[in-house]
Amino acid sequence: MPKVEPRLTPAEARLLVSPGPPPSWTADRLLTTDGLWGEGYQFPGGEIETLRLAKPMGLSKASSLLLIGAGAGGAACSLAVQFGVWVSGFETDPDLVAAAVDRIARKNLTKHAQIETWNPAEPSFREGFYHHGLLLEPLHGCQPERTLSAIARALKPSGHLMMLELVADGPLDATNPVVANWARLERRDPGALPSEVSITRVLGRLGFDVRVAEDVSQRHISHALTGWRIMVRSMEEVHPTRKQAMRSVQEAELWLLRLRLFQTGSLRLVRWHAIGGGG
Repeated sequence: MPKVEPRLTPAEARLLVSPGPPPSWTADRLLTTDGLWGEGYQFPGGEIETLRLAKPMGLSKASSLLLIGAGAGGAACSLAVQFGVWVSGFETDPDLVAAAVDRIARKNLTKHAQIETWNPAEPSFREGFYHHGLLLEPLHGCQPERTLSAIARALKPSGHLMMLELVADGPLDATNPVVANWARLERRDPGALPSEVSITRVLGRLGFDVRVAEDVSQRHISHALTGWRIMVRSMEEVHPTRKQAMRSVQEAELWLLRLRLFQTGSLRLVRWHAIGGGG
C-alpha cells in the first residue's frame, strides 16, 4: 500500500502560527505541558505510561535505573516513589534539568533521584553501574550506535533496557510543509530518523536479547488526544489569559503536525524491551 502524503486541511493550516524559532522550555511552556501530560512530564500518558513501561523491569529498592530523557523530573519522581528505585536521570536541555532538580527537591526525593545534563554528541555514562535502563526518545540528535553503545556499557550484566523511540520506515520529504514545520518545532533532522529495523539490529550487535519490539503509535495518539480534550475542557471552565492561550496554541501546532505524521504512517513510536548479556 503506498504511503499517504501528510497534508493539512485548510482549517488546520489556519491554526498554524507564523514561522519562528522552535519553542524553548520556558516556565510558561512547562505549565502548559504540566496541564496536558501531568506535572513534570513532556509526553502523552505521563505517569501512567511511565509506570507501564517500567513494570516489566522489576524495579525495586535494591536496583538502580539509568533514565535517559528525564524531562522536567516527572518520570524520576514517579519511579522513585512507586518502586523505591535509585534513579540517575539525564536530559540534554538545561532548562528541563533545572526544572527537574527543583521538582525533585520540592518532593524531598534528592536521595533517590538525581538529574544531570548529557551531551548526545559524546555520550558517556558510568560504566557497569546501573541495573536497568529506561530510555525515552534517547536518540534525538544522536548517532544511534554510539549512544546505545554507551548505554550498553553503563548497564550491569543481564540488565533490562526499555526504550521508546520515534522511527521512520523511509526518508521523510523535507520539502513537505507538514514535515518541515514539525522538524523545525521539534528540532529534528527529518533525514536522520532511524528505522525500527536498524535500532533492533544495533541492539543485537551490542549483545542484547530483544524480547519485544512493539509499535505503540496508537496508544501514543490516544493519550495525546485525551490530554488535549482535558486541556480544552479546563479552558472552557477557567478562561486562560491571552498569554496562556497563545502558549497553548503554540503547543497545539507542534502536536497537530506530529499526530498528522503518525496518522499517515510517516512516523511511528516503537517500544523495545531487551535484556543484556550475562557478562
